[in-house]
Order: sequence, then structure tokens, then C-alpha cells
Amino acid sequence: MAGHPELRADALARLYDLDLADEPGDVDLYLALAARAGGPIVELAVGTGRVAVALARAGHAIVGIDRDPAMLARARTRAAHEGLGAGRLELVEADVLDPRASDAGSYRLAILALNSLLLFADRSLQERVIAVMATLVAPGGLVAIDAWQPQPFDLVRLDGRLSLEWLREDPETGREVSKTASGWYDAATRVVTLTTIFDEAEPGGAPVRWTRVDRMRLAAADELVAWAGAAGLEVEQLGGDYELAPYGSGSERAIVVARRPR
Repeated sequence: MAGHPELRADALARLYDLDLADEPGDVDLYLALAARAGGPIVELAVGTGRVAVALARAGHAIVGIDRDPAMLARARTRAAHEGLGAGRLELVEADVLDPRASDAGSYRLAILALNSLLLFADRSLQERVIAVMATLVAPGGLVAIDAWQPQPFDLVRLDGRLSLEWLREDPETGREVSKTASGWYDAATRVVTLTTIFDEAEPGGAPVRWTRVDRMRLAAADELVAWAGAAGLEVEQLGGDYELAPYGSGSERAIVVARRPR
């Protein structure tokens, strides 16, 4: 059964949430931007709804778009547990690069959170998704993008070696889960090929293994700024952390907050 595609997709969506059991710390940033921009809000690559549900719970109307049905199923379950109806949070299964024509200019804030940009593993696609975000916001609306900026010691470790990242108990299943990962960095393309291995088992039992392989293109801060400008956006802030401290040489994140001119 472990090889069944739907079962595998459901398991990887569940383990994605377990991987993020320690919050990255970005939700307060999006709450602050939402309070400033107003609504409605759109989140591209909404995943299991970690950010979108928090925004909806705070009273904002939000649309979340993702093409992964297993991720969206978990987002719907999370929203239902919070008592959030469709009028507060709408979850749409679609390609974020091909949004509904009716959505153009409909939002006050568009979000691409926690490295989702990197999963568009081609420079042209990364530029295109930022252009799509620019079309979704109304004049005066905000766009927020968060992308990992590895330091030299991070890249050195991306040489194919296996690394045990954590051991946890999944509260949903009671199983013990380990996460092991191996990354390979191609300097010519700035693409990281990341293989993630989850082994889970009942205590003392035989493990079941789930694996996924992602290709992520590392997007530099100056590229994000340039692409935002090419999309007709005005960059207001380039932050290096979730408190939007100025981006610098030691910053591990590049967070662009840009506005569509009125």
C-alpha cells in the first residue's frame, strides 16, 4: 500500500505538517501585512493552510490556491476544525501560474510564503509567478515573497551526504517518525535537488518509508527585486528576517514587500 499514489500523497502531506511542527515564525508578519493592506487576500501555494487559516482566524477573507489535492484536503480539515466557512477561506485546486481570470485585480495582499517560490525550479517560472502575483492585486495592493538565502556553509553541506534532521512522534498516528535528507547543489543552475526520507513505525515495529524529491532553484535577493520591478511593482522593503530587519550579507532569508502603484 505504501506505493499507492493517493496513499503516498496523503502521507507526505501529513508529514509536511509534522515537519513544520516548530513554527517558522512568519505568521505574525503576514498578520501585520494583512492588517495594513486589508482584504481580500490570496495565498499562492497555500499547501496545508498553515498561514491561510491563521489569517482567516484573525478575521480576514482569503483565497488559497494550490495544485496538490492532498495538501488542500488537510487545509480544508484544518479550516473546518477552526470553524471557518467558505466565506472566510476559499481553497482552490489550480495551477498558481494560471489563475482565474476573474481574480485579476481582486486582492489587497498576495502571499508566496516559506520558500514556495524556490519550488518553481526554473528562473523564468520564478519571474512569471511574481508577475502573476502583480496581476492579482488591486492598485495599492501588496505582494509578499519569502525565499531562503543560503550561506556558504549551507551550500557546502549540499554534497549528497545524508543527514538525520529529527526524530518525532506524530500526534495524529502515535507513530515514531524520523526525517533524513540529502541535498545536491548545482552551482551552474543554482538548483538544489533535495531528497527527503521519512521513516515511520509503531514503537518497536517495522518502519514504512516515504520519500520525495524536490528541485528548488535558489533565487537571489537582487533577482527578486528585479522581477518585482519588471512586473510593475514598487519594492517597499527587502527584509532579511520576519521582522523585516534590513537585508544584509548574513541574512538567511530575503523577504520582499512590494506595492502595485495606484
